[in-house]
Amino acid sequence: VHLVESGGGLVQPGGSLRLSCAASGFTFSRYSISWHRQAPGKERELVAVIPSAGGSTYYADSVKGRFTISRDNAKNTVYLQMNSLKPEDTAVYYCNVRYPSYGASRRDYWGQGTQVTVSS
Repeated sequence: VHLVESGGGLVQPGGSLRLSCAASGFTFSRYSISWHRQAPGKERELVAVIPSAGGSTYYADSVKGRFTISRDNAKNTVYLQMNSLKPEDTAVYYCNVRYPSYGASRRDYWGQGTQVTVSS
C-alpha cells in the first residue's frame, strides 16, 4: 500500500488549492479514503472522508462548505479541493486508508504529507 500526496504550497487567505492523493498497492475503488491534517503543536485531525461507493462524504465542521473531497477510481486518486482558505488551515495534509477491510492485519496507511501554508 502506497499513498503519495501532492499539491500543497503557499497561498494567500481566501485562495484555493487542490491536493491529490495517488494510491497504489490495493484495489482502490473498494476502499474509503480520508484526508487528515496536522498543524504545529496540535494533534492530527480528520478533515474529510469519501466512501468507496455510494454513501455520503464527511467533512469536519471547520471545513464544511469550503472543502470538497472527490475521487477518480480510473486514476486511483483522491482529491481535496480547498477554497476560501484561512490561516488556520495551515497544516501538513495527509491521506489515509485502512487496509485491508478486516482482519488482524488491518491498519492505517499514511502518505508522506503535503504542506499547506495560508499566509499573506
